[in-house]
Order: sequence, then structure tokens, then C-alpha cells
Amino acid sequence: MTRQLPLRLDGTEHRPTPSLAEIQLCGRPFLPDTSGALFWPEHDTLIVSDLHLETGAAHAARGALLPPYDTTATLNDLTSAIARFAPGRVISLGDNFHSVASAERISEEIVARLRRLAEGREWYWVTGNHDPELPDNLPGRVCATVSLGGMRFRHEPVERLAANEIAGHLHPAARLTRRGSSVRRKCFVSDGGRLVMPAFGAYTGGLNVLNPAFAPLFGTRDFFVWMLGRNDVYPVSRRQLLKD
Repeated sequence: MTRQLPLRLDGTEHRPTPSLAEIQLCGRPFLPDTSGALFWPEHDTLIVSDLHLETGAAHAARGALLPPYDTTATLNDLTSAIARFAPGRVISLGDNFHSVASAERISEEIVARLRRLAEGREWYWVTGNHDPELPDNLPGRVCATVSLGGMRFRHEPVERLAANEIAGHLHPAARLTRRGSSVRRKCFVSDGGRLVMPAFGAYTGGLNVLNPAFAPLFGTRDFFVWMLGRNDVYPVSRRQLLKD
């Protein structure tokens, strides 16, 4: 499924270049990025999931002391990923906004920035459980799923052993021990047939891939995770992982 790379998750600087790792999904190569984006060279497509834009503002509206700066940080990361890969197409796999109300309140400044990012490329907004409805002023198309090159892109993975699927929703994360220290990072997770994306949003957390929530997707089948490091993305086998 992948070649093993030396695991170093303790870098101090982010290298703004695509990862050296490669994910083989249904026999096709995909390139994972340290931002949590995934690039499909065959179809010149960048995939992201669970941006959860306006999370800070949504919490602030309810009186929570959470700085409302996540949208800017998330879009900065997305801008950098788009600059690295220069994709002709972007697919955002649902929970693009933290809520329907958050999407409706989005500022014209943010909409203008999204339009600049979408200029000259196809853009698909897949709806999620947090944002089943999206405003009409977003650039691109709003849809429930996307089918491309024999692959199906959706927000929530189908709860059965499946192939040809890329989904989000579960915010996968992985934990292991390295040199006596525990490391926990967001990750991609795949058994070679389906892949679940990490959450891209600045304020999004992660659910351990050994949590029972992942069992309906992979069962007892072996899978790999690709942990997001500061400088690269690192493949790790299931047997190396630890529960929280």
C-alpha cells in the first residue's frame, strides 16, 4: 500500500512543499499534504474536508471564550495548499461551515476571498451534517456527492466495507509512542479501498482511529494511517497505533 518513511514528527519548521509520501487508493496514486489536503494528480484535483469555517464565531455567539480567527487561519492554509498544487478542481467534503447559521452570516470579505481562490478552477461544495444547506453566494457548485474517475466523494462514509470512496466527517487522528514520547496527530486513514480525510479546519480536533466508530468502515481489515507532521506526512501501520 505504501513505502515506509523514517518517522520524524518533531520538526520545528513547516516545509511548504508536497509530501514525499504517496497513498495508493484502488491502484491510483494520491499525494497527501501536511495541511490535511489530498491531491489527485490523475484528475488535477485537490480534496479537503471539514473546514468548519466560522467555528470561533459560532462559539462566541453562544458566549464561549474562543477567538473568532479560525476562518482566516483555515483559509490561509487552504490558500497555501492551492498554491503548492495549482489544481484545476477543488472538492470540499462537507462541514464546510460550522453550522447553517454560520454559513448565512459569512462576511462579503470571506466570500470575496473564496471567489479569488475558485477563480479559473472548478469548485465543489459537498454538503455535510453541519451544513446541509449552503448560501447561494459561494463560488462553484453545491452537491450531496461528487463522482469523478470512478471514485465517489461524500461527507459521511458508508458504514460497510467499501471501495472507491473518499469521505470525511470522522476527523481521524492517530497516536503512537516514539522515543519514549506520545505523539498524537490528525491523519488520513485507508485500507487501500476507501480513505477517510483528516479535518482541515484550524479549530477541529480528531477522533482516534482505534475508536469503535471506525469499526463499521474497516472491521478487522488492516489499514494504514498517514500522520500529519510539521515537515511531511508519515505512513504508520495499524499495529503501531495506540488507543487514547
